[in-house]
Amino acid sequence: MKKYFTLILCVVFAQTINAQCPAGEIEVDLEISTDNWGYECYWEIVPEGNSCGDGTIAFGGNTNVGCNGGGEQNVSSGGYGNNTTVFEGSWCLLEGESYDLVFVDDWGDGGSEFNVMMSGFPLYSFEGSGNGSTWTFTVLSPPEYDAGIYRIDTYGYQSTSITQATGTLFNYGSEVLTSVSIDYSLNGTLIGTETIDNLNLEGYEEYEFEMATLLDLDWGDNLLELEIASVNGQADENPTNDLLSKVLVRGNPRPNVIDGYLDATPVINIISSGADGLETPRDLAFHPTLTRFELWVVNKETENFGGSTTTYYNAGTADQDSDWRQDGNAWHFMSLPTGIDFGENENFATSPGVYDANHNGGDPFTGPALWSSDPDIYAMPSGGNGSHLDMLHVSPYSQGIAHQIDNVYWVVDGYNNDIVRYDFAHDHGPGNSFHGDAIMHRYADFSIEKDPGNHIVSHCHFDKPTGWLYVVDHGNQRVLRMLASSGEFGGVPNFGPFEDVEDYRYVVNYDWEELVTEGLSKPSGIAVIGDRMLVSDYETGNINIYSTGSVPSELLGTIETGAEGLMGITIGPWGRIWFVDADAEQIGVIEGNPLVVQEVQKNRLVCYPNPTVDHITIQTETAMERITILDEMGRTVKTVPFTGAATQFTVDMARIASGKYIAIAWLENGQRAVNSFIKE
Repeated sequence: MKKYFTLILCVVFAQTINAQCPAGEIEVDLEISTDNWGYECYWEIVPEGNSCGDGTIAFGGNTNVGCNGGGEQNVSSGGYGNNTTVFEGSWCLLEGESYDLVFVDDWGDGGSEFNVMMSGFPLYSFEGSGNGSTWTFTVLSPPEYDAGIYRIDTYGYQSTSITQATGTLFNYGSEVLTSVSIDYSLNGTLIGTETIDNLNLEGYEEYEFEMATLLDLDWGDNLLELEIASVNGQADENPTNDLLSKVLVRGNPRPNVIDGYLDATPVINIISSGADGLETPRDLAFHPTLTRFELWVVNKETENFGGSTTTYYNAGTADQDSDWRQDGNAWHFMSLPTGIDFGENENFATSPGVYDANHNGGDPFTGPALWSSDPDIYAMPSGGNGSHLDMLHVSPYSQGIAHQIDNVYWVVDGYNNDIVRYDFAHDHGPGNSFHGDAIMHRYADFSIEKDPGNHIVSHCHFDKPTGWLYVVDHGNQRVLRMLASSGEFGGVPNFGPFEDVEDYRYVVNYDWEELVTEGLSKPSGIAVIGDRMLVSDYETGNINIYSTGSVPSELLGTIETGAEGLMGITIGPWGRIWFVDADAEQIGVIEGNPLVVQEVQKNRLVCYPNPTVDHITIQTETAMERITILDEMGRTVKTVPFTGAATQFTVDMARIASGKYIAIAWLENGQRAVNSFIKE
C-alpha cells in the first residue's frame, strides 16, 4: 500500500487557517509545487470567467509578477522558494460553484504545479505552462466510496501464452476501503470476478494487486479489461473511473540465431546515414513490443543543448519512418548521453556523459534519467522542467546503462570507476522532482577505466535469465561480469548522495570474474543472448562473438562491420544484430542467417512454391500441430490449428497482401521450425 501524495522535502506554510465552513460551503486549500525558479510564480483564485485581478478571492506567490507579468522576465526574487511545496488556504467556497485558478509565470516557461484540495482531498491537479494558464474547478466533496483502476501493470508484450493480470487500485473516496471486487475480461469475454479482502485502504492511497486466475493469450493483440464491480460490498459511487483497458501483445521472444553469423557471410545494410537527425549516435535499443519494430537511437549532440533521440518506426523495412526529438531540458537530463535501454514497462533510461548536469562548475551532480516512450509525453512541454520521469545524481561521466526489472537500471560510473544500481521506484511523473523513494547501491570491488577523451562508451548488459551483469571496461581492454544477486551491504559511500533518497550504500564481496582480457583494442558496446556474447570494438570496427560457457570466454568468430566509430550494439527482433557508427553517423543491421533458430537446424521446414501467388505448401520432417503465418512486422495474419497432426499442409494465401512472410510450424516434439517466403 502506498501513499498517493508526493512526500515533501521543504514545506512553507502561508495564510493557513483551520476553516470551519458553514453549511453549503466546502473547505478549499492549494498545494503548490515550484520548479528551480520559484520566484517566477504568481496565482489568483477568482470567480469563473473573471480575469486576473477581478474579484480576487485569494492570491499567492510573487506579487511583483502580478497579473500582467507573464513572460516579462522583470523579476529575480521574491515569492516562493525553489523546488519547494507550499500549502495555501483554507477558504470556504460555495459547494457546486465553479472558480478559476489563474497562474502567471514571469519567465514564460511554466514550471509550477497545483493541487486543489477539497475537504483535505486533492480533487484537481493542474500543471502550468508558458506565460501562464487558467483552469476552472468546481467545489465538490469527494464521494464516500469511489475506487478506481489507476493502472494496469501487466507488461504490454508477452512472449508466452500464459500471464497474470496485475494492476494498481486507487481509493478516490473519503472512506476506508476494506474490500474491492474486480471484473476482468480478455478479448471481450468475462473471465471472472475476484475480491480483494482485508484491505485498509485510506482515501487517496493506492494498492498493487494480482489476479489469481492466469490469462491465456492468443497470438497478436489481446484486449485486457479490468473494472471495479463493488466496494465494501456495495456499488461504486463514481463509475467513471472504474474501467481500464490495455492491449497485451503476444509475440515471439528474440531468437538466438548468433551461430547463424558464424557459418554465413554477413550482409550489412545501412538503414540511415547522415540523416533523420542523427548527431553522433552512441547507442540504440528496441521498444519492448518487438512486433512494432520500433528502434530508438540516442544522439550525443552538444553539452549545452543536450542529447536527442531518433526513433525508427518499422525499422529496416520498406515502410521505415523516423522521428527526431529533443527534450526541452535535455541540457540537464540528457546531456551528452552515452547509453539507452528499455524496460518491459515501456519506460526507457539514458546515461549522461557529463561531469555536472548543471554545467555551473559546482559539484558533479548528474546520473541516469528515466523517460516515458509515450509520444504524447516524451519531449513534450511539461511545466518547464522537461518531460523526464525521474533522475538520480551519483554517476558523473556515465558510460552505459542496462535495465534489470521495473524501474531498476545499472550504470557504469566513469567518474568513480565502478557500477551503480539505480532503483527509481515510483517515478515522480513528467517534469516533477521528487526522488525520496529512490534506492542506490554502489559496487566498487573492481575498477573500470573510461575513455580519457570522453567519446567512446563503456556499455553494460544485464542478462535477465541468469542475473549476470556484463560490463565493458574500455580503458583496461577487457570485459567482466558480476552476479547481481551476490554480495552484502557495506557502509555509506563518501561520494554523494546529493539529494534525499531512501537508501544509498555500498555492496561488497560480490561475485565477479573477467571474461575477456586480450584481443580487444577499444571495446565499447555489448549484447548478450543465451550463451553468446557480442562485443564491439571502436577502433577495428569489428564485433567479436564469444561463448560465455567458459571463463575466460572463447572467441568464436568476428564480424567486420567496416564502421568508422563502432559503439552501441543490440540484438533486435528476429535475432538480427544492429549497431551505431558514431563517427559516420550511421545505423546498420547485420543480416547473417536471421531466420535460423536452433530448432530449425534440427527440424527442417520447406515452403513452396516460393515466391507464391495464391497458396503456400509447408512441409516438415516432424509432424506439425499448428502453423502460424507472420507478416514482415511480426504480426499474425493466419493461424492453422490441426485436429490431429501432419507433415504437410497447404495454406490459402489468395486474400493476403503481397509481401514477405514467415511460416512457423509448431511441432509434436515441442520444437518449432521456421522459414520465410514471398507472396507476389
